Amino acid sequence: MQSEMQSDRPIFVIGCPRSGTTMLQLMLHAHQRIAVPPETRFMLAAYQKRLHFGDLDNPVNRAELADWLVNRRQNRFEDLGIDAAEVSREIIEGPGTLGSALGVVLRAYAARFGKPRWGDKRPSYFKSVDVLLRLFPDAQFVHLIRDGRDCVASLKEMPWYNKEIYHAVAIWAEAIDFARHRAPKLPAGSYHELRYERLTADPESELRALCAFLGEEFDPAMCEPSRVAGVAVPEHKTWHVNTHREVTTVRSGSWRDRLKPWEVSLCESVLGDRLEEYGYELSGAPRPTKSQLLAYRQTVAARRVTRSRRAFSDRMARLREPNPVAARLTSAQLELAGLPVPQETPVLAAH
Repeated sequence: MQSEMQSDRPIFVIGCPRSGTTMLQLMLHAHQRIAVPPETRFMLAAYQKRLHFGDLDNPVNRAELADWLVNRRQNRFEDLGIDAAEVSREIIEGPGTLGSALGVVLRAYAARFGKPRWGDKRPSYFKSVDVLLRLFPDAQFVHLIRDGRDCVASLKEMPWYNKEIYHAVAIWAEAIDFARHRAPKLPAGSYHELRYERLTADPESELRALCAFLGEEFDPAMCEPSRVAGVAVPEHKTWHVNTHREVTTVRSGSWRDRLKPWEVSLCESVLGDRLEEYGYELSGAPRPTKSQLLAYRQTVAARRVTRSRRAFSDRMARLREPNPVAARLTSAQLELAGLPVPQETPVLAAH
C-alpha cells in the first residue's frame, strides 16, 4: 500500500547533451516506482503549437491533439510501446489542459511497467524549465553535470550532430549558466544537481541522495541501469551502446584523447571559470587564435538572438491562450488548480 509520504510529482532529467543523461534515465527507470521513457519529441513541439489546438475544454479539440500526439512521426510515440487508441481515449476523457494531455502519455508509459510515478528525459529541457513548470507546476528537475570537455568531445562524434564545435562548447556553457544563475531561483524542492564523475564512481551514495530529494526509498536496482536498457533505450540509438554495460568511470577525462589541441585550448579559454568552479582541473593549454575566439563569440551571439526571438514569440502566444496549460493529474497539480484530490491520492504540499 502506498505511503502517505510518497510523492507523485513528475521528474525531468536535464543536462548538456552527452553528459550521461541516458544513464541517469535508466537509473531512475530501474526504480520500482519510477518510469522515465526514451527521448520523445512531442513535449515542447505541442507547447509551441498549443494555439492551433484551441480551447482544450472542448473534447473535439482534445481529440485533435491526441491524434497529433500519437500519429505524428516526429513525436516518436512508437518508441513508448503503449496503445495509441487507449492513450487517445484517456486524453479525450481527461482534463482539458495541454499539460494534462502530455502527462497522460507519460503516465501511460509508467502504467506499462506497473509504476505510479512518471517523468521525462531530454537534455535540452534545461533551456525550457520555465515552460515545463507552466505545464507541470509540481515538477522536479534532476540536472546531471559532466566535464564540459568530455561533453564536447562526445557530442562532436555523434552521427546526428551536424554543427561546428563552437555550438557544442556554447551548449555546455548554457547548461552551466542555467545551473549557476537560474536554478537557484526555482521553487524550493524542485531542483537537484548530480555530477557525472561522482555518479559513476560511487553510484549508490549519489543515488541515495537523489532518492532523498525525490521523496523515494533507495532501490539497489538503480545501480545496475544496464538491466533495463533493453526496454528503455530504442535499438536504433546505437550511440547509447554504453548503457548496456556496467557503470564505469573509464570515460571520465577521455577528452584528452578525443579533442584536438586547439579544441582543448578553445574549451579551456572560454569555459575555464565554469570548469574550475565545478572542480575540473585545467590542463594549461595555450590560448586559441583570435579567429577561433571570434568564431565562438559569433556563435554565442547568434544563439542568444535565437533564444530572444523564441522568448518573445512565447510571450505573445501566452496572451492568446484560451485556457490554462497546467496539468491536472497529480495530487499537487489538482491542489494548485483548486480542485478536489481523490481520497486514494495523498495530498502533497506544493513547493
